[in-house]
This record gives sequence, structure tokens and C-alpha cells, in this order.
Amino acid sequence: MRDLHKMLNNTIGFGTAPLGNMFREIPEDEAISTVEAAWNAGIRYFDTAPFYGAGLAEKRLGSVLSQHSRDEFFLSTKVGRYISDETEDKEGLFADGRNNKVITDYTAEATRKSLEQSMERLGTDRLDFVFVHDISRDFHGDIWTAKFEEARTGAFRVLTQMREDGVIKGWGLGVNTTEPIELAMQLEDTPPDLSLSATQYTILQHEKALERMMPNAEAQGVGIVVGGPYNSGALLGGDHFDYAEATPAVKEHVAKLTGIADRHGVSLKAAALQFSTAHPATVAVIPGSSRPGRIAEDLEAMSAQIPSDFWNELLNEGLISPKAPLPQA
Repeated sequence: MRDLHKMLNNTIGFGTAPLGNMFREIPEDEAISTVEAAWNAGIRYFDTAPFYGAGLAEKRLGSVLSQHSRDEFFLSTKVGRYISDETEDKEGLFADGRNNKVITDYTAEATRKSLEQSMERLGTDRLDFVFVHDISRDFHGDIWTAKFEEARTGAFRVLTQMREDGVIKGWGLGVNTTEPIELAMQLEDTPPDLSLSATQYTILQHEKALERMMPNAEAQGVGIVVGGPYNSGALLGGDHFDYAEATPAVKEHVAKLTGIADRHGVSLKAAALQFSTAHPATVAVIPGSSRPGRIAEDLEAMSAQIPSDFWNELLNEGLISPKAPLPQA
């Protein structure tokens, strides 16, 4: 993982879930302009997945990245789903995505098929990192452990072999809960190098991640890529929290954070990104955006000066855990 730390260098990457028309239909030119803005701003790590709009995000990302030398950037996608030529009515997060049917399958054969499809949509002949997507309770309910076992004997083994053969640099899980990552780190025959933890290690929500996931990852040298650092936009005043409607309790929490940030002249976006990357296990943070102007904001936020008094007040008010490593002023 130290090599991955060196490669990613606590970098800010670009998450592409919004480009799959998450929550809203995004015009093609706006989506492409957003990726171009990320590239022009110097971002060189891009994460995507077949699930994002049934391949739409991958196609949009690939249309831009395929114009650049493959050696100039890092690229990750996910397995656990592949795209069928059949169509279906869409609902939920990606109701406005492509209408192709998305098949959930963590077997070895499906993993290989998913990777082949992804590379074709991305216009590339190789991937750097691969995450096994959504083997967790929030997508599979009580049978998530059965899906995990399917992945352990399928996707995990395929990706471990690919890593050993030098085809990919590393693999892990891409999930919105902590338990699957904790479980994967206990495996001896198929150990992950890094995992993508979405929404779980953020300034708004991190207590559970600090119990086991983050300290175990640090101890074992497993990198954590932090996705969804704004918790689906709730932290910045949006209506969604962790891909669902924000509750009054969440909005109250955000209001308290906002009030303290305002008193100290601190951008909550800056606080969020710097909080998530302050932990030694974090190798990258990947906020997503569908608007070109947001890219520069994210980059500026990473280097913004935040006074120690701000963090101290959050600690005193019980809004962040005393176990969390904090950015240095």
C-alpha cells in the first residue's frame, strides 16, 4: 500500500457517479466539459463503474480520457455488474441513465465480462485499480453475506490473479458500508490492496469507520479511497444524504457544522476534503461533480488554510470524534 500511497499521493481524484445521470439528466456537453475541466485542472485519477447510468458514465469519461496518453493518468472501475443489450424501465438513483438492463453477478465469468465491457466503453486497454461493487447490506439486504461469498470465490480470485500477473496495480471493495471492507481485510488467500469507502469516512459521518475499518486498514497497509466526501451533497446544503433524502437530524447536524465554519471563515468543502485525507489510511479522496465550475473549487479547497480553532470547536461540540486524525493548520 505504500507504493499506492506514493502513486496516489493523497490526491484528489474525480468520481463519475454524477455523470451517469444520478438524480438528474445531465446534458452531454455539460458532462464532457466537466471531465475536461478536471483534466485541465490537473486531476489524474478517475473512478467510474458500469452501474453509473448503465455504462453512461464510463462512455462519457472514456470519450475524454481516450484523447490522452494512457500513461498520464490512473483509472479505476468496478465489477459485480455487467450491462445487457436488453432494456428495462429505470427507477432510483439512475432513473435517467441508459435503459440497458444491469445484471448483478460476482462470479469469475461475470467479472471478466464486466471488465471487457468497461474497457471497451472507456476506450482503454488496461485498468489500474478495480473495485468489487456494492457487496453490502444496503444493496442486498440480509443476503449480502451470500453475495460476499460469491465474490470471494469469483471476483476476488480473478482480481488477485490479475494483480499477481501485473495486469492491474491493485483491487479491493467499493461499498457504502464499513463491514464488507473489514471482512475482506481478514482474508488470507485474496487480500485487497485498497478499497473505496463511499460516505463512511467524512466530516459528517465517521464514528463507525473509526471503530475498525480505518485503524485496521492503517495497521495492515490497506489504502482507503474516500468517495462521497460530501455525503451525496448533504454537507453542502443538498437534499440527499448517502443517496437518499436527508433527514431533519442530518440537516440539523449540517447546520451546526455550517454555523461553526462561518464563524471561523472556513469553507465546509475545504474542511470535508481535508478531514477525509488527514487519516494515514487514506490514499485519495474522490468527490463527484457534474458541473465544470466545481472542479476548481475542490482543488482550491484541498489547499485552503483552516485554523486549528475551527477543529477544536468541532471537538468541543462533539461534532467530530476525538479519535479522528486532524489536518495540521
